[in-house]
Amino acid sequence: MPVETTLVVLGVSGDMASRLLLPALGQLLHREPEHRITLIGSDTKDWTDEHFRDVVRAAFAGAGATGAAVRRVAEHATYRTADATSADDLRALLHGVRGRIALYFALPPAVAEASCVALGDVDLPEGTMLALEKPFGTDANSAERLNEVLARLVPENQVFRVDHFLGRSTILNLLGIRFANRALEPVWNGQEVESVVIRYDEQLGLEGRAGYYDRAGALVDMIQSHLLQALAFVAMEPPATLDEVDLRDATAAVLRATRVWEDDPAQSSRRARYTAGRIGRRKMPSYVDEPGVDSARKTETLAEATFEVATARWAGVPFTLRSGKAIGDPRREMVLRFRPVPHLPKGFTGDAPGAVLRFSLAPDQFSLELNVNGGEDPFHLHRDVMDTDLGQGSTLAYSEVLDGILSGDPTLAVRGDAAVQCWRIVQPILDAWAGDEVPLDEYAAGSEGPEGWTPLPV
Repeated sequence: MPVETTLVVLGVSGDMASRLLLPALGQLLHREPEHRITLIGSDTKDWTDEHFRDVVRAAFAGAGATGAAVRRVAEHATYRTADATSADDLRALLHGVRGRIALYFALPPAVAEASCVALGDVDLPEGTMLALEKPFGTDANSAERLNEVLARLVPENQVFRVDHFLGRSTILNLLGIRFANRALEPVWNGQEVESVVIRYDEQLGLEGRAGYYDRAGALVDMIQSHLLQALAFVAMEPPATLDEVDLRDATAAVLRATRVWEDDPAQSSRRARYTAGRIGRRKMPSYVDEPGVDSARKTETLAEATFEVATARWAGVPFTLRSGKAIGDPRREMVLRFRPVPHLPKGFTGDAPGAVLRFSLAPDQFSLELNVNGGEDPFHLHRDVMDTDLGQGSTLAYSEVLDGILSGDPTLAVRGDAAVQCWRIVQPILDAWAGDEVPLDEYAAGSEGPEGWTPLPV
């Protein structure tokens, strides 16, 4: 029987709640109506219950969510004005709340941290769960301090450091394709794999997010969090089970073993930002001309970095992570490139590069590029691709995240030690960039990146 849960969303009037969190909640209720949820929204704006219910209904409708459970949550949603950094306001907000509480901080990171500090003066009901958005701190030391604050509030398995990439169907499909196929699992190692590329480019520009993005940049926004988590799933040892202890132990072990390639952040990373250009019919201004941008910060909109996972399975294999904005033909994929065969019998003609295993995101696809022979010349090798469409995934990534929170299952949440490790991994690159050891290149919006960059293998 599902546990009755009150979902309290702090910062509910913000973009993240209306664009991502509330639609995902509607989709989850549509798919799993057995969830028993009471919804409370809170922020500093002077909203009424009815206005909040209209916001909730609109978000649910936009996600195509229907059914009795969807209507019930929308009709009984309530709104309370509160300052999330005030212990008195938080105490009043949580007073008399029924069932288990899931407190979701849909707030900027600094405000969320201040709110957690304020909760130290509030008696939280037993079983209270805390969900926080990335980034978790601003470096390894601040992440450790935030972990200490959270540890004084609730046990670690009641803390949900949200990384919605872990709810993406492609990341989850990776587990089944790797671990359930004997043709793949024995060759999933550095003896057979030559390189790994994980990239997430997008056509979108700043889209009004200067307040956050201009202080973070592509490295912190994407590589430090999402893409390092994806790397951990690719490189982990087979866990005994897929429960939260075994799976998170396996991914955390990968992060502890990950370091900048050859310990040389200047040579193993690249950065750039977009200038004015065009994507399709859309004209895009230069990044430095976007509202709210401070050009003196030298914020990158395209980041690329290469790492090594120093384990017996992966030592010597480069893992290259890349993410960029305003890219004309964006690639979103995880690519394992295998080594060529050690011996090719004489008589074949044509090239025989290593096979390529590719997981594409949105839409989700799985493909294997192989050397085959045949046609007019039966011994001439050519490239062929076997692929399958894995679909868009049945749920939004945030629906998977919310399902874990409401079920009290932190399997797809980032554990505290992993959050610290992600900062430790990228800190040498951040230091090198701060010292101008790596040039800030430029690329036109709508291009694939700076002209002088050696392209990643595709």
